[in-house]
Amino acid sequence: MLISQFARTTGLTSDTVRFYVRRGLLTPETGGKGGANRYQIFTDEHVEIARVIRMAQSLGFSLKEIAAFSEEYRAGALTPARSAEIMRVQLGKLGEKAEQIAGLIAYVRAKANWLEAGRAGAEPTLGDYACALTPRAAVPPAVKNSRRSPARAAVQ
Repeated sequence: MLISQFARTTGLTSDTVRFYVRRGLLTPETGGKGGANRYQIFTDEHVEIARVIRMAQSLGFSLKEIAAFSEEYRAGALTPARSAEIMRVQLGKLGEKAEQIAGLIAYVRAKANWLEAGRAGAEPTLGDYACALTPRAAVPPAVKNSRRSPARAAVQ
């Protein structure tokens, strides 16, 4: 299939497909037609690769990481043990992200409740939910006690 049909099939834009090709994530075959710029022919295998790329992105992997894993796979070096190691590391990153999102949700909920209550009591500040912005170990004490600038007051 040509790039336009491939894009429709995968739900990607043609520009995204071309970007993936430039990055080496997709390696379409080249057809005999098209003159100096040969047509790129995509197969069902490429459709599956595109779906794996999108799933990996959804799991938080960068395109650079995906390309490296793909290279390992093509070289036969992506063993089950290596795959498990990759998944364990990503599971840790996703766990941290889940904690950050939970903190953000708690902040937004507290802020909405405070606003709906007519601004009664102490205003929730983002500093109260610092874990939502940075990993726990990286939050310096000064961040928790820093003064708010007027521009940031709207979101804090």
